[in-house]
Amino acid sequence: MNRALQTSLFSVLSAQVLKIPMEYRQTGKWNLKTMFTPGGMPSSHSAAVSSLASYIGLKKGFHSIEFSLSALLGLIVMYDASGVRRHAGETAIVVNDLEESIEKLAESHPELTNYRKREKELKEKLGHLPSEVIAGAVYGIAVGALSYFLGKK
Repeated sequence: MNRALQTSLFSVLSAQVLKIPMEYRQTGKWNLKTMFTPGGMPSSHSAAVSSLASYIGLKKGFHSIEFSLSALLGLIVMYDASGVRRHAGETAIVVNDLEESIEKLAESHPELTNYRKREKELKEKLGHLPSEVIAGAVYGIAVGALSYFLGKK
C-alpha cells in the first residue's frame, strides 16, 4: 500500500478515535460507540481527504494534476459533509419527532388503527457542523504534512 493511502487511512482512523474524548468533553460520559458513528468532532472524512491532498501536494507539488484531483475531491467531500449529509440528519430529527407525535395521537384515537411504528428511528447524526469540517481539515493537513516529512528520512 502506498504512503499516500496509508496517510489518508490513518487520518480516518485516528480522527474517529479522537471523537471519543471530544464527546466526553461535551457530555461527561465515555462512549466507545462514538468511534463507529458518522458526524461529530472532528470530521474524519475531512481529515482523510485533507491529509491525502496535503501529502500529495508536498510530494508531487501543489501545481500537479494529482494535487488538483485530490483537492477537488476534498472540497466535494467537505461540502457534502457540512451540507447535504447535515441537512439529511436535521430532516431525520424532524421525522423522528413527527413519528413520536403521531404515536401519542394514535394512543388516544382508536380510529388510527393503521398506524404502525417503525422498528428503528432514522439516524440523526449524519453530517457535520462547519467547525467540525474545519477541525477535520486542519487535523488532516497536519497528518499529511507529518507523514510526508517523516517519510523523507
